[in-house]
Amino acid sequence: MRKFNIHTMGCKSNQFESSIIIENLKNNGLEEVKNINDADVYILNSCSVTHKSDNEALYLLRSAKNKKTNLITILTGCFAQIEKENLLEYDFIDYVIGNDEKLQMFDYISSDERFHAKDIMNLSEFNKVELIDTSKTRASLKIQDGCDNRCTYCIIWKARGKSRSADSKFIIEQINNFSKLGFKEVVLTGIHIGQWGKEFGLTILDLIKDIEEKTTIERFRLGSLNPTEITDEMLEYLRNSKKFCPHFHLSLQSANDKTLRSMNRFYKTEFYLNQIEQINKTFDLPFLGSDIITGFAGETNEDFEITRKNLEKSGLTQIHTFPYSKRKGTIGESLPDQNSDEIKNDRATIIKNISKQKYEEFITKNIGKIHEVLIEKRPDKHSGNLKGVTRNYLTVQIISDKKDLFNTLQKVKLTKYEKGIIYGEII
Repeated sequence: MRKFNIHTMGCKSNQFESSIIIENLKNNGLEEVKNINDADVYILNSCSVTHKSDNEALYLLRSAKNKKTNLITILTGCFAQIEKENLLEYDFIDYVIGNDEKLQMFDYISSDERFHAKDIMNLSEFNKVELIDTSKTRASLKIQDGCDNRCTYCIIWKARGKSRSADSKFIIEQINNFSKLGFKEVVLTGIHIGQWGKEFGLTILDLIKDIEEKTTIERFRLGSLNPTEITDEMLEYLRNSKKFCPHFHLSLQSANDKTLRSMNRFYKTEFYLNQIEQINKTFDLPFLGSDIITGFAGETNEDFEITRKNLEKSGLTQIHTFPYSKRKGTIGESLPDQNSDEIKNDRATIIKNISKQKYEEFITKNIGKIHEVLIEKRPDKHSGNLKGVTRNYLTVQIISDKKDLFNTLQKVKLTKYEKGIIYGEII
């Protein structure tokens, strides 16, 4: 039996697709191994958000081949899709497989052809591949792929193609199937899920209503949304939902209007700061995550200071921050007044500190509160305690080893926050 090892970089869509690859290969007689030394095939599902991630992918593949010269190495994911045949120049890469093709990985790993990647910009239909990974506690369902935005810092639209949506019927069937298999929660993922349904004349709110009314799942969670996609109508509907987990991730990128214009983002800071305030008023302690890029081309000290002040006063819970990285093939690459790595990294550190403070303040507000917690299927690997996730996306440990509580929903009082761990007790 051939054995494979897979390494995944990047976003939740990539993580979902790696699970598809694993299931596809196992169903065709291959065995997954965790140690690369035991593998016959090494698959790297790459990210291409930054040059750094591209370089990391090449390093991992080269290292794998050096460790085991007869290892078959496969590069897939966004880096593979963008660079395509050029990557075959590297003698440590045996196959290059595109983003759409990777979902049927077994069809290509023994091919005489080393390159398999269609022009993804010509794809118009969503690839409806099913995933049933019963090892996880929370099910993931990819509902959309691609992106129609052209943000000046981003290359991903070239790696993912035009926005394509799974139809509502498929999504509802998948969610109800998850429910029958015992899942209590599903997470909706995609490259830009707020663009779901455009080709059908529908919106993400139409899908949310279908999930609320036509599925038996007990909880659902949304992936990242652009601020303009969260409407008053959506918030009002979600406020009354019995299934929605009050957890938002906002794709913000900057908190300075000049920088947002330069990034080709179509909203202003004041708009989403008011929106954040509205979300916090609508729900009881909602989790509000966000993305911020520091040091984009043309961002001055004064511009960054505006971003810093706006983020400090915002009602965000957590800020995922990364320094801007020039990407070949983007408008951002050729913009004037590029910042040095030192400036970008220093600014990222400042925002990370703001995020840490906000997250700890959010946890403090939750201590003493009673939450519904989905208990994981396995205990915490370090402490042996039960571990679970609240609706508002806090990970909680419960000092207990009762296995009959695995994969159940429990009322839990959060009791303390100590050494980076939130503790709770079942009510």
